[in-house]
This record gives sequence, C-alpha cells and structure tokens, in this order.
Amino acid sequence: MRTEQPKVIHLKDYQAPDYLIDETTLTFELHEDHTLVHAQLVMRRNPERADGSLPALVLDGQQLELLALSMDDRELGTADYQLTDSHLTLQPVSDSFTLDSTVRIHPESNTALEGLYKSGSMFCTQCEAEGFRKITYYLDRPDVMSRFTTTVSAEQHRYPVLLSNGNPVASGAEEGGRHWATWEDPFKKPAYLFALVAGDLWCVEDVFTTMSQREVTLRIYVEPENIDKVQHAMDSLKKSMRWDEEVYGREYDLDIFMIVAVNDFNMGAMENKGLNIFNSSCVLARAETATDAAHQRVEAVVAHEYFHNWSGNRVTCRDWFQLSLKEGFTVFRDAEFSADMNSRTVKRIEDVAFLRTNQFAEDAGPMAHPVRPDSFIEISNFYTLTVYEKGSEVVRMIHTLLGAEGFRKGTDLYFERHDGQAVTCDDFVKAMEDANGVDLTQFKRWYSQAGTPRLAVEEAFDATARTYSLTFRQSCPATPGQAEKLPFVIPVELGLLDAAGNDLPLRLAGEGEALGGNRVISVTEAEQTFTFVDIAEKPLPSLLRGLSAPVKLSFPYGRDQLMFLMQHDSDGFNRWDAGQQLSVQVLQELIGQHQRGEALVLDTRLLDAFRSLLEDESLDQAMVAEMLSLPSEAYLTEISEVADVDAIHAAREFARRSISDALFPQLLARYQANRALSRETPYVASAEHFARRTLQNIALSYLMLSGKAEVLQACLEQFEACDNMTERLTALSVLVNSGFEDEKARALASFADHFKDNPLVMDQWFSVQAGSTLPGGLERVQALMGHKAFTLKNPNKVRALIGAFANQNLVNFHRADGAGYRFLADHVITLNALNPQIASRQLAPLTRWRKYDEARQTLMRAELERILASGELSSDVYEVVSKSLA
Repeated sequence: MRTEQPKVIHLKDYQAPDYLIDETTLTFELHEDHTLVHAQLVMRRNPERADGSLPALVLDGQQLELLALSMDDRELGTADYQLTDSHLTLQPVSDSFTLDSTVRIHPESNTALEGLYKSGSMFCTQCEAEGFRKITYYLDRPDVMSRFTTTVSAEQHRYPVLLSNGNPVASGAEEGGRHWATWEDPFKKPAYLFALVAGDLWCVEDVFTTMSQREVTLRIYVEPENIDKVQHAMDSLKKSMRWDEEVYGREYDLDIFMIVAVNDFNMGAMENKGLNIFNSSCVLARAETATDAAHQRVEAVVAHEYFHNWSGNRVTCRDWFQLSLKEGFTVFRDAEFSADMNSRTVKRIEDVAFLRTNQFAEDAGPMAHPVRPDSFIEISNFYTLTVYEKGSEVVRMIHTLLGAEGFRKGTDLYFERHDGQAVTCDDFVKAMEDANGVDLTQFKRWYSQAGTPRLAVEEAFDATARTYSLTFRQSCPATPGQAEKLPFVIPVELGLLDAAGNDLPLRLAGEGEALGGNRVISVTEAEQTFTFVDIAEKPLPSLLRGLSAPVKLSFPYGRDQLMFLMQHDSDGFNRWDAGQQLSVQVLQELIGQHQRGEALVLDTRLLDAFRSLLEDESLDQAMVAEMLSLPSEAYLTEISEVADVDAIHAAREFARRSISDALFPQLLARYQANRALSRETPYVASAEHFARRTLQNIALSYLMLSGKAEVLQACLEQFEACDNMTERLTALSVLVNSGFEDEKARALASFADHFKDNPLVMDQWFSVQAGSTLPGGLERVQALMGHKAFTLKNPNKVRALIGAFANQNLVNFHRADGAGYRFLADHVITLNALNPQIASRQLAPLTRWRKYDEARQTLMRAELERILASGELSSDVYEVVSKSLA
C-alpha cells in the first residue's frame, strides 16, 4: 500500500537482465500458520550484458521474512546485503554462483490471492504477473527463464495431494505424519508460470494419445463434492488437444497435464506449465447446475489455457508490455476453436457484441491504451479487454490479410524460430512477414496506437460508365498521451448485392477479371477510393463482413436497406449486424421521443423484420435468437455522445413490450415447440441444443412482458419441471423482472434453498437479483450483501453481486441521487485493503463519468475523489482513479 505517487514503468526503458537463473530448486514446508520456502538459484552473468564489471544483483521480494541467505555455501550476514520492502540487493563476486535462501511467508492470511495463498483448505498459487516475488526472492520478470525442481512437504491427512509443474519424479513419507513430493519441469519457464497446489482433492483421470503416439495422462483435480461436475471439462480438454494438433501442428510436450479447480481466484484461469489452476466457475459444469453459456465458457477457457502451452509457455513474453503477444494470439486461437466446435457465425456475433459494448468503451475512456502499452504503474491493471479482445482482433486481421494457409506458415515459423524464448510482438509480426514475403510495417500501428478507428464510407454509382466507387475515410480520436494518429491498415471484407440480393462478381479498376463476390480490400490511407467496374445496376454494399477490422463503421443505410440486408446478405454476421443497426436507429428515435416528452411510437419495420425471422423455420435457431436480441442498454450508452440512462431504459423497455404485444402468437408458437422438445429430450451440451434453448428462452423473456396468466404458468412449469440450469435460471430471471411478486418470492426462496450448498449456483442467484432493473435495485443489492452466502473475500461473489449491479443494472446504478456511485465507491475502498486487483476492476463504471449528464458527472467524479483521498491506496486502485480524474 502507498500514499505517494507510484513509479511509472515505460517500455522504452526496457533493459535485458544483468543475471540469468539456469536452475531453480524450491522446497516448500507447508504449515497451518506459516510456510517456509527454501530456494536454491544457480545463476550466471547474462552474456548479453557482460561488460567486464559485475553489477549488483537486485532480486524482487515482497512480504517475505528472510531467515537465511548464502552464496556459494558462504553464509551472508546483514552487512552483506540491503533489504527493502520490495528488493534484496547483494554483490556477486564471480560470473557464476549459487544463491540459497530461506524465507517465511503467510499464505493463510493472504487475501490478495497473489503468490501462495489458501483457498478454503487448499494451498494454491497465482504468480502472473508479479506474484512469485511474494513466494521467494527472485528475478521476477518474464525474460528470466529457468528449469524448476519443486519439492512440497505437508501433513498427509490434510493435504494428501501435492502438485507442481512438470512431471512427478519422487515422493515419500516424513516423520510426524507428513509427506513430500518432488516435481521436475524439463522446460525453461519464467517464474510467473510456477504453480503449486496442496489439498484433499479427488481427480478424474483420462489419457490422450498425441499425433506422435505418445500417451499423456490427463487429470482434473477438484474438491470431493465436485467430482461429478468435471466430465465436460475433460471432454473439452481432449477436443482442444486434438484441434491444436490438426490446426496448428502443436503437440503436448509433458507426460502429464493437470487442471485444478479453486474457489478463490482473481481471474478465470492460469496456464502454469503442466498444472493449470482454474477458477472453479471455469471447470465445473453439469446440466443441473451450469447454464449452456457456462458449458461454452468452460470449453473455451479450457481450450484457451491449454493453447497457451505453446502461445505463452514454450514461447513467452519478453516483458509485460508484450502481454498481447500471448493473450491476444491465444484469444484468437480459442475463438477459432469455439467457432469450429459450435456455430461460427453465432460465435462471431457474440464476440463482436462484447467487443463493441465493452472494449470500444475502454478505448474511449481514461484507461485507453495501445494493444502494446507504452507505460503502466501496475501491470495487473493491463489485463484488459484491449490487450485480450482487441489484441485478438489484431491477430484476426493478420489472418484475414494472409489467408489461413499464409497464417499457418507464419505460426509454424514463429514457434520454430522462438521455441524456448521470451520475445516481442514485433517478433510475432516478423515471422508472419518472413513466412509470406510481405511488409507489415504500417500494420504494426495497431500495436502502438490506442483508440477505436472510425471508418466513414461514401458511395458513387455511374450508370453510364458502369462503375461503382466506395470512398473510405479513416480517423481515430485522441486518447491519453496520443493526440494524433497515423493511418492504420484496415482490411475491409465486402460484397455488393444486386436487386435480388445476390453477390455481384467484383472486379476493381485495373484488374483483368472478377475475383469472386466476396473479397478483402485494404484501406491504408486517410482517404482512399476503390472503383468496381462492370456494375450494371446500383448495388447495395455489404461492408466490413464478419467485422473484418475492429472499427466503427459509418455508412448512410436507410431502414429499408437494412431490412434488405437482414433478409439477403450472404454473410450471416452482416445479416445480424444490419438488424442491430436497424434496431439502433429505431431505439434512438424512441429515445428522442422520450426526451421531448412525446408519446413513444415504434417503427413497424422492426416488427416486420422480427416477424419474418420468427416465421422462417429454415433459419438457424441460434441465429434467430441473436437477431431477436435488441442492442443492450450498455451498448446504447457506449454509442451515445451523452448517455441519457433513463431515456435509454424507457425506450428499450417500450420496444420490448411492443414486440411482445405485436408478435405474441409467433413468440408463443416458437416457445411452445421448443419447450416441448426440451421436455422430451434429455439435456445435451451441443450446439443444436444450445440453439433451441436460446430461442426458447428469449421468446419467454418477451412473452412474460405481456403479464398474461398463461405465460406465468408456462414460466413456472419451466422453472419447476426442467432438467437443466439454462431453463431454470431464465425462468427465475424473467420472474424476478416481472410484477408477479408472490411467485417471484417463492421462486427465489425455492432456488436458494435447493442450491444453498453450491457456491457457483448461488453466484447466479445473486446476479439475477442484482441485474433486475425494477425500482429499488440498490436496496435489494444492499440487503443481499448481508446474505450468509456472500463474502467480499471471494472474487466470484464480488463480481456476481457488486459487479453485476454496477455494470448491468444501469438504470439503478445511475440513480439521479448518486447512491449507486456511493455504494460502489464504499466497496472499492474496502476491497482496496483486501484484494487490490478486484478493487481496481470494479472501478470501470465510475471511470466513464464523462459519458453522462453534468449532474451525474459531478456525483461520479466526487466518488472518485473520495476514493483517492481515502488513505493508503494500492497501486492498482491509485492508477485507475488518478487516470480517471486526469
């Protein structure tokens, strides 16, 4: 904790380490009130930094009690080193030496969940980004890679399972009822990939045969009561391993791969070499307790962490500014995997909806930064949507520009060239260039320039010359520290539709022949015109198909044109996007009517479009469900110059009720048909079944707005008689948002009683109530804070209740009296002392204060100033608050 301004770290100041660590041998003695850590480091001067003199050795270390220190078996006294709260400094006398140390730490009281800590009765670690320095004194930076041998010692009856990275090599009993196990990792890794777990755990075991016919043991460890909830994760792991072999040629390299589920975890999961530690929410999935979305999330997160074995572990980051080197690349890989496992179009729709609502908002806020940041105060604040999601989009654009074959050539060269190294984003791009003979110099601006580019498009048709021209103008708004932006390379995938809705053959001026009806052009200048020839009639452009670049597109589509694209575009994503644009235009019209005090009148074209979707049974049900979903209040807020929270909520609710009233028969028919299939068919976690339930549930959410008794009975039947959490939770959610007070109260009580012993299901119970937009939302959340199943010490609980309220329940969070802002600030101040990472991540809704009216701006800014003045702020919270107020 600190009250003074923390130090800013800059990318331009990077220097290679003075020393390297070839071998790291660790011994942990785990006890209930302390842990002893013995470390032996075999070190040498870095030949890249050797200049004749021997610099001081400066090791990172925080919250460590140093008990013993020796160099080359010579015991060192206090006169031989300098010790501060964050570093141990000593002077080597030779180029190569061995350093031994013993420290005492206290994982049992570690509420920040960094380093070694206890989750319930289990010891576990989280070392990324800089948690290893809370375990022992070390060069805690990703470009120092070492081979690790780890021995763990603990009471056998309390901790029968002792795990670490790599392969098990020895184990045995000790006096006093203790035992030990030794693990050896043959691959060099940075300290952030170190892992240790000790607990009373059960495991599900399986075997995977690699493409070279090696057998790998797979184990997923959980607490005994969860052993029946891991088969889906195991199936997902095996699919991931096979996919990575087939698509990228990457084979697993150890004899064993392990996953451990823990309840207290700041993030989703961690890819520690051979021993992945997961938030239990990303492992445990069974029909009765996990929704379809949770099943898909488990599959995606298991894949993501497994894929890191190559894109992050075998090839890692040189420094934390390069974080997107592993995260952006791996998010792209897991998205492609999910697309192959499920519906590619629906996966893209989900990803883009999330990107536009959340990452675009981050790009427009005070924490805006490039995919490769220039500086930071606290690295944990840069595990952001920009690094992950926008970083993935940057990799996706390379894939689009090079094609699948060219991209695979680039990744093959990247892995071959840099295996066992800590490298940079530039190294990744260079491999793509060298493998394909292309120049991506200008493209790399995506890594260095912050903000979401805007792409305005104008059309011109010359009937006489039979030409059709599109003029693109790109710009990018100023962001903190970057007032001016140079032009990006923006790949635009497009098609031109004729009057019948068919893709026209596309031939640019100067080309000899048409190159199909779908193609990618690269916009590389601030203003650039592309002219298509042999165009007999004025076409309708389908632009930025699949969101081929993470930009904000502007083209003057009329509502009839958008309806035409919804019906005819050959690109499924753009059909959805046309529907979203139509909905936005209609909703913005309603918002204006509300602000002027006029009666709200819905454009019937939206109803006509939705009616045609519901009546066309040939369409993919998942696609229909996505197209029936109106843009969220958060997205409408993001695209507003000044967000009128009350008008946005009123307009969207009016549109939902209008859809319910006008399309009740069609919605009811779809609901009844799909619910009947659900009753007749056992639960299956497959894309087809996900699609059916998704459409069924969105139909129910519209139908319940009617307030009709027959719908209430259908909802109660679904709640009580279904065999899966997807249907039960949706039924509960629409009840909670309805006016049926007695039925709502009974359902909430029944749900809580039935699932009181399942923490993850109770998180969903909290979130459903926190997200209810009915009046009194803050008071309901405040009351739930006192529930026995809630604790501020568990990150999942904080996200489920406080996070869901502040991020999803906008009309209640942004109450005109500022009570929602005071509530969030109070808990950020409390969390700052408990868990700084979670505290800083809850701040996002307050950081966007400039988006709102003057009265709300004043209230939000006052709460940020109160947090800043509250005392000893962690660097995590200080950085976010200070940048938000700057």
